Amino acid sequence: MKPSRVLSKLRAGQTSLGVTLHLTDPSVFELAGLMGFDAIWMDMEHHGYSLETAANLIRGARVGGTDVITRPGKGEFMRMSRMLEFGAKGIMYPRCDSAAEAREVVRWAKFAPLGQRGFDGAGADAPFLLTPMARYIREANEQTFIIIQIEDQSALDQAEEIAAVPGVDMLMLGPADFSILSGIPGEFTHPKILAAYEKVAQAAKKSGKSWAAIAGTVEIARKMIEMGAGLLFHSADIILIKSGFERIQAEFGPKVGLTFNRAPELEGASYLGGD
Repeated sequence: MKPSRVLSKLRAGQTSLGVTLHLTDPSVFELAGLMGFDAIWMDMEHHGYSLETAANLIRGARVGGTDVITRPGKGEFMRMSRMLEFGAKGIMYPRCDSAAEAREVVRWAKFAPLGQRGFDGAGADAPFLLTPMARYIREANEQTFIIIQIEDQSALDQAEEIAAVPGVDMLMLGPADFSILSGIPGEFTHPKILAAYEKVAQAAKKSGKSWAAIAGTVEIARKMIEMGAGLLFHSADIILIKSGFERIQAEFGPKVGLTFNRAPELEGASYLGGD
């Protein structure tokens, strides 16, 4: 099994950088891999493409050796093993409520003795029946990782217990959902959000684990690294495309005198703008 780039850096005391990809063209995943990104966040909690499509996207990323971290929906335990068999290196589990739920994630994502993941051996991670069983299950446990997302106050209060679960490699605050559930939607610099980051970082440190975070700017990335983050995610393909379109309109509108038929209700509206 190919080694995990994220785990290799983590074990060497280095921080990894990943990007989020939503578009379903394997060439985009291949490009990110060839450009040397450590990880790709594949979100199947909120996006509706099939497992077959996911398998082809992960195949594209393997060309450059980039780790794909897949996020299933809450409670989709059986789906996790299929994602790993496709070649995903990491599972990002959302909306974890407790240490008991984190243990269930480990049970489905790791082979014995760490868990009770079911064996197949014919998937891309084996790869394709080319690895002896004992070696495969050992390497699968060693070269895959679990990120547990904490997204509400109740889970945050149990962060230390969640981090202490054997088989959990990282914690990660879900800042968007945490802000919504805290009644401060999109206020990512609110003291309550900043305190939540601190608590996640300390909980991970106490258990000798790492933690992951979204870094929207270089300044935030530096702060997260100072706090001990081992994995950062920055931007997404849809954000990059949107920014590129906006740049074109800004340049060709006032400078050339062209106009664009943008829907009036979308003027000034942006999820990223916090309006």
